[in-house]
Amino acid sequence: MNLDQLRGFVEVAREGNFTRASENLHLAQPSLSRQIASLENDLGDELFARARGGSTLTAAGEALLPLAKRMLADADSVRRELAELAGLQRGRVRLGATPTLCISLVAEVLGDFHAEHPGVELHLSEHGSRRLLDELAGGELDLALITTSHATTAERVAVSPLLVEELVLISSAAAPPFATGASVSLAEVAALPQIVFSRSYDLRAATDEAFALAGLTPSVVLEGAEMDAVLRFVERGLGVAIVPAMVLIDRPGLRSVRLAGPALTRTISLARPRDVTPSRAVQVMQRTVAGTARAFAGRAGETIRPA
Repeated sequence: MNLDQLRGFVEVAREGNFTRASENLHLAQPSLSRQIASLENDLGDELFARARGGSTLTAAGEALLPLAKRMLADADSVRRELAELAGLQRGRVRLGATPTLCISLVAEVLGDFHAEHPGVELHLSEHGSRRLLDELAGGELDLALITTSHATTAERVAVSPLLVEELVLISSAAAPPFATGASVSLAEVAALPQIVFSRSYDLRAATDEAFALAGLTPSVVLEGAEMDAVLRFVERGLGVAIVPAMVLIDRPGLRSVRLAGPALTRTISLARPRDVTPSRAVQVMQRTVAGTARAFAGRAGETIRPA
């Protein structure tokens, strides 16, 4: 079993098709087929069920896939470490983050990091926390900024809490305030025209649960939006929205008010693979994330605090 065979196996598994996989690998299809056949012969079992419509993993293939991804990631890590020691390059960092963090904390992190280390290659994966944990466990990421509520079942990742952040209600700064006090109740929020996120967002599940526990049904004017669109729609006065306090930084077109009663919060954490030694570039990124998170907490006041 060699790395070329594993790389070919993972690509066929991803595409479900030998032709597309060979094109992605810039390899002739007969050569790829021989690699997979040789790998199957070495392992003594078929890895793909081949059919005219494509190739699907067998039980043996399903068992091999996470191991193959991890072996390729480990080999890549060794190459990067040796290259760094030889002074050939400064490394690479593959960072994952949720969509809400990509337009706030992550933008600051990457800006600070690149300014200090312009030679480091940066890759960003923007997904929900559950998907990011899967990518970490599969060796596809070095670090991920997630919401901790989804990390309890992640046995193969180490999780370090960074910030505890309140969810607040936002409206257009150009419109009259809808709340006269320092806070607004969920019952009052439910009666306001509301813009809600796509169901793929962790925030959507949190707010839906809060309204359900209170026995309330919110008045929704727009459903299924992404974070940047939600903020723009609220700025234009289309409705209100419940968002993390962090996204309000440097957005003068929005007004916010805290939610009354038990605060709705989320914990932002930094996760990394538990059994992989981080490269020097990844270690520096970890320190940059922690420092930038502390700075954000200072700028946002009481609604964001260190975990």
